[in-house]
Amino acid sequence: MPRYFIGEDAIDGDIITVTGADAVHMGRSLRMREGDAVTFCRQGTEYSCIAERFTSDSVICRIVESFPSMAEPRLRLTVYQAYPKADKAELIIQKCTELGAAAFVFFPSRRCVSKPNDNKAVRWQRIAEEAAKQSGRGIVPEVRTLPSFEAAVTELTSADLPLFCYENGGERLSEQSYDIGTAGIMIGSEGGFDRDEADMARDMGAKHIWLGRRILRCETAPIAVTAVIMDRAGEI
Repeated sequence: MPRYFIGEDAIDGDIITVTGADAVHMGRSLRMREGDAVTFCRQGTEYSCIAERFTSDSVICRIVESFPSMAEPRLRLTVYQAYPKADKAELIIQKCTELGAAAFVFFPSRRCVSKPNDNKAVRWQRIAEEAAKQSGRGIVPEVRTLPSFEAAVTELTSADLPLFCYENGGERLSEQSYDIGTAGIMIGSEGGFDRDEADMARDMGAKHIWLGRRILRCETAPIAVTAVIMDRAGEI
């Protein structure tokens, strides 16, 4: 069944009005007709609808029922990723969205050699939306940036469970069990983190975790950690 994300202004009583690219996609690409079923999502709520009318630039749908999205994890997990090189951020966003991450925050660290422009940030948000649609999510994870490592750690440590991935030691992630509301994981770029950065994160309240004797690539680590956390939280 077709699935789309909508804003609050699209809903008026039991009617959802779709415009723009989604309306074109429904009418021209999918060749939907009156009476066809379609699902809309907004902020974790799903709306099962029937298409009632097609115009040149909109689709009018009637809500049949609404309910909380069953695909949304109870745990809200934010991935804090130091800027990686090339297109690695796209893979991180795509796969961690599929696994259940709720948000992504990119930031600079001492060993970063890349910093994206505004066009990259727009593309990253679009990738999150595409991955959310594909995986049946009830929300589109927010993708944003912070100006510094310290700002990222400050935000990370506001979570119920702030985790700092560090190749030089820490608690084993697989030994944890999570019955909490929010969690954050922080991963370094290709060169990892400096000792001073690791010490600052620990001193500010982040918990160092160790991912084993093998050094994971910066695009592998967030995917692996997200999968383990979602498993330990009972979401996989």
